[in-house]
Amino acid sequence: MTNIMDAARKVEELMDSKDFSGVVLLKQNGQTLLNLSRGYANRSDELFNQIDTRFGIASGCKIFTAVSICQLIEQGRLSYDMRLAEALNIDFPLWHKEITVHQLLTHTSGIPDYFDEEVMEDFAKLWKERPVYSMRNGSDFLPMFQHLPMKAAPGERFHYNNAAFIVLGLIVEEQSGQPFTEYVQEHIFKRCGMTNSGYFLTDQLPRNTAIGYIDNEDGTWNTNIFSIPIKGGADGGAYTTAPDMICFWDGLLTYQLLSESTTQHLITPHVHEEGETYYGRGVWVDQKNEGIFKIHVMGFDPGVSFMSSVYPEHAAQLVVLSNKESGPYPITRAIEETLFEV
Repeated sequence: MTNIMDAARKVEELMDSKDFSGVVLLKQNGQTLLNLSRGYANRSDELFNQIDTRFGIASGCKIFTAVSICQLIEQGRLSYDMRLAEALNIDFPLWHKEITVHQLLTHTSGIPDYFDEEVMEDFAKLWKERPVYSMRNGSDFLPMFQHLPMKAAPGERFHYNNAAFIVLGLIVEEQSGQPFTEYVQEHIFKRCGMTNSGYFLTDQLPRNTAIGYIDNEDGTWNTNIFSIPIKGGADGGAYTTAPDMICFWDGLLTYQLLSESTTQHLITPHVHEEGETYYGRGVWVDQKNEGIFKIHVMGFDPGVSFMSSVYPEHAAQLVVLSNKESGPYPITRAIEETLFEV
């Protein structure tokens, strides 16, 4: 990798021009190339973001759900081809009987979603009739989609689906006998050494955790405490730090969480999204010249934006965390253009 000074300059310029609030960490072969932070973790008390500040990552933690399912498959409790009705003892009366675990993992199940990004944009609107403080477990989401009809036939097409991962989390609970968040804490975070990560309650955030902020057009702002569920789960809402996210990638790609075969199937492109972007199982995969350019996750909620990527050919890992609604994409793009000649 060359041009690291150019990349650092471009990133710092973007941080200033976009009023970025968050952290950027780039490593290659275990060496830190970029380690930058900007903005406030707490605006009222003017506490600055630090490299080890915890941030919400929204849907970026769907990969934790996928890894959990794959671990249970390795234990023989599930299979990719297992039908939903065999894996979970909950009735979905209007759903197709042939839905499989694999289809849920790859957003191809065709089930309805509680937050359908094809028909609505504002996640916060969901909570005007249903209080966020009541959304503490996966089962709390069931009334929002359990009795809705199918959106498409199983396997027919890719449709990004949060409800599918809620269902996967309920499968983890039934098959493991543990609450989902406790399962992830024990079998992923602890195993990878992610000591600062967790599924925290928004009204009980631990120290050194960034509060999510929503900026209004008139220059005012408010926190996101009334705009996201009080506790995250299988479809999103975990908190992590940039170093912890690097620990996760290291654990996953050195086969500490899953066998080599299962890991490779996790990051294999299973369904085409658009352009050179594909979806594996709980993770996005971008191809270039018929090879894998990057494996990445992302998450966006009110007051939360996050992107993290692994570049196999360059042995590089990038984490961009923010407690505002935008920022990671232009920074990620600038680094890729400068260092990886995208």
